[in-house]
Amino acid sequence: MANMLAVIAAGDLSTQAVLAAEALRKAATALGHTIQVEVRSSLGVRNTLPAGAAQGAQGVILVGSGDLGEERFAGLKRNAAALDAVLRDARAVLEQALAPAQAQAPAQTATKKIVAITSCPTGIAHTFMAAEGIQQAAQALGHAVRVETQGSVGARDTLTEQEIREADVVLIAADTQVDLARFAGKRVFKSGTKPAINDGRALVERALAEAQPHGTVPALADGVAAGKAAKAEHVAAQRSGPYKHLMTGVSFMLPFVVTGGLLIAIAFALGGIYVFEDSQQGTLGNALFQIGAKGAFALMVPALAGYIAFSIADRPGITPGMVGGILAANLGAGFLGGIVAGFIAGYATSFLNRNIRLHKNLEGLKPVLILPLFGSLVTGLAMIYVVGAPVAEALATLSAWLKGMQGSSAILLGLLIGAMMAFDMGGPVNKAAYAFSTGLIASQVYTPMAAAMAAGMVPPLGLALATKLFADRFTREEREAGNAAGILGIAFITEGAIPFAARDPLRVIPALVLGAALTGAISMGIGAELKVPHGGIFVLPIPNAVTHLAGYVVALVAGTVTTAVALRFLKRPVSSVVTA
Repeated sequence: MANMLAVIAAGDLSTQAVLAAEALRKAATALGHTIQVEVRSSLGVRNTLPAGAAQGAQGVILVGSGDLGEERFAGLKRNAAALDAVLRDARAVLEQALAPAQAQAPAQTATKKIVAITSCPTGIAHTFMAAEGIQQAAQALGHAVRVETQGSVGARDTLTEQEIREADVVLIAADTQVDLARFAGKRVFKSGTKPAINDGRALVERALAEAQPHGTVPALADGVAAGKAAKAEHVAAQRSGPYKHLMTGVSFMLPFVVTGGLLIAIAFALGGIYVFEDSQQGTLGNALFQIGAKGAFALMVPALAGYIAFSIADRPGITPGMVGGILAANLGAGFLGGIVAGFIAGYATSFLNRNIRLHKNLEGLKPVLILPLFGSLVTGLAMIYVVGAPVAEALATLSAWLKGMQGSSAILLGLLIGAMMAFDMGGPVNKAAYAFSTGLIASQVYTPMAAAMAAGMVPPLGLALATKLFADRFTREEREAGNAAGILGIAFITEGAIPFAARDPLRVIPALVLGAALTGAISMGIGAELKVPHGGIFVLPIPNAVTHLAGYVVALVAGTVTTAVALRFLKRPVSSVVTA
């Protein structure tokens, strides 16, 4: 009889974690063994393993991703497993962990230490899915790994200086710009989040084989200039084009839009539709309106421009970008002007950084004085004398056209936005539609945002409904995942549909696009407006956050049902499903 340990790290999937723990216990009992299972989720730690649990144990099973407390199991045989693998067949996972280790010594000598960072534009699902993919792949390959997630709530599991110093390779799986200053001299490999989600093992193997040194480590003062030049050249070579720069700006802009929209909605709820007038000064509603409209909203375009420039030119680009962004806002060029200003500031600052040569003792003046000054000068003059007025005119024309849309033209735009939101579920097409809709909020055009959010909720909600109504079309694992998809759907996290689409894309994606396009068309057709670019159903009860609320809910329900019915006809029955 063997004595085994297991640690399950499941994040927000607390229910699945508890089910997995029970499945492991039942499997151990059936095989005549004992097992102690510690569960770590967003609700806390349950059944914490005793301090001396590793003594006398034959091995430990590490399930899921996140902080598993691996340092407790030094010298103990470890086996990594995915959460869904345990839910699917806990007995097989346990038997594999109990199997005699083969070629253990070579595996130990080949162990590498990997540190990684994951990040996506909205900092929600893709960030953590990529982290899980890297962790599971590295553990399966026998490597030690630590992953820092740079999500919408900031950095989690931040890498320490010692971990970076001891790492053999740094893996960056990000769709936004990540500051690499900490990794000077380390071997760095850069990728998007999708390779980590789709095939983490292949990504880890590529990183170990293809990573290149990032910059240099300046050991002496005389090496500062050369080190900075090498870093600048490496960063320039690693850029992945305008899309990534734009998405970096959007990711930093979103918190300003969300905060401003919610504060304005609450202000209207407290003080009525005239809360912004001078007669309301001194009231709580008017104060909230000032914070939201003249505080958070006023900063959204500068933040967009500043962090586009940051993505291109690193920190020296932030000041020119934000200066250009505030000029764009003052000139009436809105988010379009902010985008233009960000790219002008970024590329101008990057050009200046490469071409301005100073004595090594004066090199420190470049990032704090010379580059911000001349970058802001170039950007400001370009916005005032060259591009500001034309872009403002183009935005005014676009805004007037969108506000005046009615009938078939509005429905067609809704169809397009809805289809784009569902097509790749958080990928480039989805983000393009979302960025377009979000940016228009600064110009008081709210209908595209309403269509985008409702359509983005449909894919996971439709799948969740389909797993309940048409269970014979889904495996047991998919039916269980449907519950999580439903929760993600109501929170406007479209990525909840990705696991289903990845297994059967040719049947699932058309069904998702069909339902989301219908929702977008209905939303635009009734003229629903949404002033808050995130939050899902949780922002709907806030007065004035969304207009035509009843019709908006109908649009969401119609798209969800359409997707579920389409899945019924497009997907084939799964003979292995056991009806509950």
